[in-house]
Amino acid sequence: MADAHFPVATLGPGRRLVLWLQGCALACPGCMSRHTWDAAGGYATTVGDLLRLWDEALAEGADGLTVSGGEPLAQPAALAALLRGAAGLRHRYGDRGREADLLVYTGYEPGEVADTTWGALEGVDAVVTGRFRVTEPTDLVWRGSANQSIRPRTPLGDRRYGPHLGRTHPPGPRVALRVDGTSTRVYGVPAPGELRRLEQSLAAAGIRLTDPSWRP
Repeated sequence: MADAHFPVATLGPGRRLVLWLQGCALACPGCMSRHTWDAAGGYATTVGDLLRLWDEALAEGADGLTVSGGEPLAQPAALAALLRGAAGLRHRYGDRGREADLLVYTGYEPGEVADTTWGALEGVDAVVTGRFRVTEPTDLVWRGSANQSIRPRTPLGDRRYGPHLGRTHPPGPRVALRVDGTSTRVYGVPAPGELRRLEQSLAAAGIRLTDPSWRP
């Protein structure tokens, strides 16, 4: 596991619990999350622990769960168990809970991985597919490059994501900053140059980032 945080408002609609799984063999050039690549990095946890975080987020009115990484499909069995459990938990909260959607980011496209691996996404409401390509910037919301697609997979996914398939990001920051002691985390899908501008503004305020995850 790389990280977990609630609420996040930059990786899907509304206030969301976001889980970043550890390990990614795709290693897209320009990725802002290089620290999630090493499968031996991060920290150990259980599906049960993550579902408790989801239960707590739902109790606080979460609009959805986003699973990113790393590459979630690198752990298909754990991902499938997580999504099954997450879908079940939201029914505890009545109509409000049933409207809390499940979104997964993957660098793969359908057909690139075995059906058994892709099957881990069964029940997810929407999936963002495709490698991050730093040479193909986009203004489309919740996507890092123009090749990436949002694919609704359920009626809830159609309602929640259908209006956003061609929507562009409004002016302003695409990332949010979280400072926890000496650790600073950046959540979201930055525009080209946004991370550099963020570093510059922090430096002007006397804050210097060391070893940012987007640097080789």
